[in-house]
Amino acid sequence: MKVINFLIVVFTILSCTTAEVAEEVENTPAAGFNMEESDAKAIAIADQVMEAMGGRRSWDNTKYICWNFFGARELIWDKHSGDVRINSMRDSSIYLINIFNNSGRVMRKGVELTDPDSIQKYVDRGKRIWINDSYWLVMPYKLKDSGVTLTWKREEMTESGLKSDVLQLEFENVGVTPDNWYEVWVDQESHLVRQWAYYRHDTLQEPGFVRPMDEWEQKGNILLSGNRGDRSLTDIMVLESLPSHTFSSFEPVILVNN
Repeated sequence: MKVINFLIVVFTILSCTTAEVAEEVENTPAAGFNMEESDAKAIAIADQVMEAMGGRRSWDNTKYICWNFFGARELIWDKHSGDVRINSMRDSSIYLINIFNNSGRVMRKGVELTDPDSIQKYVDRGKRIWINDSYWLVMPYKLKDSGVTLTWKREEMTESGLKSDVLQLEFENVGVTPDNWYEVWVDQESHLVRQWAYYRHDTLQEPGFVRPMDEWEQKGNILLSGNRGDRSLTDIMVLESLPSHTFSSFEPVILVNN
């Protein structure tokens, strides 16, 4: 009996140790993240940001995210399959695309496109829309994304007076605007991103904008923020299910916040 009990104790210790190790490496960087040129302090802060927003496991398990981009577009995104539905209020277009394989269907002015070249042109446009609109929403989850070099720059107050660490994100061979770069202010108390600045080129000294990233709210098992100063991302939802025709039909989709 003593031997059995000893083995049980050893197994329990090993199980706990394994769980602890798994937790330590939970926020694994995306393939292609520039680990060599990113500094350790910035990476540690990025890990704190992910934990404060719900943790890497919760982010990875989140499936459907929906939001309204500044009143111009409604987006529904399946993070797992890469399916995206975009309803454009400006020109009444509907995009049903897949960002993983760059395929899809597009309706413009009530008529579905049939010409292959036109379809691909607007599928590509839809993907660019998704890249832009999703980055405005989920950028803090992408601090260790593919192609990113992350560095700690300084301590500085946000415009609202929060003592923060300022991180710089630079990009290489990713996205449609790889010359862009950003600074993000991470609140030292909450570990949430509270402000961000956008630079169009790496040679520019003045940002294109400096905006807050406030009003963080629980959505599903993660936190998301819609306040961008004089603009807002609205109708933000994290859902567990969608109508079956969401990504396959141009018929209207009624979302139920489950």
